[in-house]
Amino acid sequence: MTSSWTAYFQERLASILAELQTYVEMETPTHNKEAVDRLGTVIAERFRSLGCRVETIPQPVYGNQLRVEYGAGDEQILILGHFDTVKEIGTLQREPWRLEDGKAYGPGVYDMKAGIIFSYFALQAIIDHGLPLQKKLVFFWNTDEEVGSPSSEALIRAEAEKSACALVIEPSYGDGLLKTSRKGGGEFLLKATGRAAHAGNDHAKGINAIEEIAHQILRIQSWTDYGAGTTFSVGTIRGGSASNVVPDYAEAAVDYRVSTRPEADRIKALLQGLTPVLPGAEVSAEIVTSKPPMERTALTERLFLHAQEQASLEGFALREIGVGGTSDGNFAAAAGTPVLDGLGPVGGGAHAPHEHIVVSEIAPRIALLLRLLTTL
Repeated sequence: MTSSWTAYFQERLASILAELQTYVEMETPTHNKEAVDRLGTVIAERFRSLGCRVETIPQPVYGNQLRVEYGAGDEQILILGHFDTVKEIGTLQREPWRLEDGKAYGPGVYDMKAGIIFSYFALQAIIDHGLPLQKKLVFFWNTDEEVGSPSSEALIRAEAEKSACALVIEPSYGDGLLKTSRKGGGEFLLKATGRAAHAGNDHAKGINAIEEIAHQILRIQSWTDYGAGTTFSVGTIRGGSASNVVPDYAEAAVDYRVSTRPEADRIKALLQGLTPVLPGAEVSAEIVTSKPPMERTALTERLFLHAQEQASLEGFALREIGVGGTSDGNFAAAAGTPVLDGLGPVGGGAHAPHEHIVVSEIAPRIALLLRLLTTL
């Protein structure tokens, strides 16, 4: 194995950036299946050209999922990533691909098209140099991560169960930290039902659903426990029809985060046990999206320490962190598979107009990925 893969990829930086520009300029909002599938076809062709076995898994609503396999053997490493984005068609006109002040900008460049590009070039180098693999590589590129992976969760869990470990090519944290734990959680819809009445003539006959949901919001927000890593955040509220009508319905969308599976179970029990404050009112909580926590385990630590060793061979130090956001790594961890997350680009601005990656960090990150793919 070459003494510095960073130097190798640095020499090929122009080609890497050109490929990344191609991906970024193919806009892929999650809910536009046609657009997502256009890029999926390109990705499938790229990996197939390397000799990979590529399976396109058709989906009726979201983009088709891609399972890419290279190598042989009973053991496998799972590499996870997605190519859908939160940016709608037309964003590119306001946020064009550009190189500026050592950064590459564009919709989806950081979250997370660069990670797929990194994987492609790492695999290409492995093949070109005839590097031996310890395990078969399975890349799973999904198309609905930004909305909770409804059509790919079961596929990811099933693939993770067959894998020795999972590497998630989501962006790193801050200046390059890997993510060894992630909170679980999701969104639930809090609903309150009352009784409509004329606010002037029959006020006493009404049951105000907005008043009821206000009581419930204060109750739920009080469950936030920073020490335990549990948070609740009411994001939107909707209810009522006019100021002179006692509202008979109100709802609130609530984000929740938990650090452990027992805490997730406890919170779900609390939600199921909600009771109304106002006589005659009704309340319920319906979980809309949910991901289990990705907890740091002894196997996770072993995986991270190995990554640290490989990074040191490329001349840089690697650190770790636990984060509140979720990824498909949460599903892999729920299958009992050790997960190392954040192996993608260094940068910032996910989902924001200033989304970018740091160009000088591209080569070291691909070098680290190559070393992991060939040594695990």
